[in-house]
Amino acid sequence: MKPALILALIPLPALADVPVIERAWLEGTTVNVTLSHPDEGWDHYADAWEVFGPDGTSLGIRELVHPHVDEQPFTRSLTLTEVPDGALTIRARCLVDGWGDTRAPVER
Repeated sequence: MKPALILALIPLPALADVPVIERAWLEGTTVNVTLSHPDEGWDHYADAWEVFGPDGTSLGIRELVHPHVDEQPFTRSLTLTEVPDGALTIRARCLVDGWGDTRAPVER
């Protein structure tokens, strides 16, 4: 078998399309997050983001209930009941690829 054919038969890992957190900022008790993601429609889109307190505790999840194919990047907000002192971070989720590994800081 030729080497090029052997390489063509080796499965490659799928590249995840997790949402990119373009910006996250706080206004009073409201967290605003701008995401970009190659939304394809109802079967593949950015479907949530989560905000964490300085100790890693989840402060809330903003569910995104529809794709944003023609609105990229897009911004959505979540009002918290209480905002702790210290650094807040955000992570984002895709319907297909799940939660991203990266947490982005929230600007105060």
